Amino acid sequence: MSEALAFTNNWFGPRISALWDQLFRTSQPGRALEIGCYEGASACHMIRRFARNHPLELHCLDTWTGGREHRPGGPYEADMVEVEARFDRNTRIAREAATHPVDFKKHRGESDQGLATLLATRGPGYFDFIYVDGSHQAADVLCDAVVGFRLLRVGGIIAFDDYLWREPHVPLDLLHCPKLAIDAFSTLHFDRLKAVFGSAQQFYFEKTGL
Repeated sequence: MSEALAFTNNWFGPRISALWDQLFRTSQPGRALEIGCYEGASACHMIRRFARNHPLELHCLDTWTGGREHRPGGPYEADMVEVEARFDRNTRIAREAATHPVDFKKHRGESDQGLATLLATRGPGYFDFIYVDGSHQAADVLCDAVVGFRLLRVGGIIAFDDYLWREPHVPLDLLHCPKLAIDAFSTLHFDRLKAVFGSAQQFYFEKTGL
């Protein structure tokens, strides 16, 4: 009897997986990068979908220490040691069940340092798909977006989760929300991006130029 994946939330739900099925209907990324991985729900979906027809190289970057919202007393308080253990288990199960080989790279650390290392070792334009879902602080999201854009090939897709996310039960502060950063990124790169999907939850852009 095969092991089952185990998640404690439904943040990556049927609506997102259906959107990915639509966006990648004709071709699947061969090289993907996820920034912010938590328990691995989206990573496991990438493995199932993108390794269906060909090998996949998947890089997962996270601190696994959590953000402000995961701290004790926070709205999404979590034991991050257990979260990382579930990520390791879930992605192992998904890789073992994959149709084609998965070259899986787990990067544990701050995203700015991890992205800089990937840019230095893999070079610009390396990835086909980048999923930005790490820190929700505007400055961090902007950093992830700008360096991620350098790592993305022309024709590739960069996706942002939690566009209108805000920390529950506290006064609105745009510096602690992704929206300000995503808006700034798309404005500064408007001549090299094409929006392919947008909602209150997520935005997806195709890179059209360097």
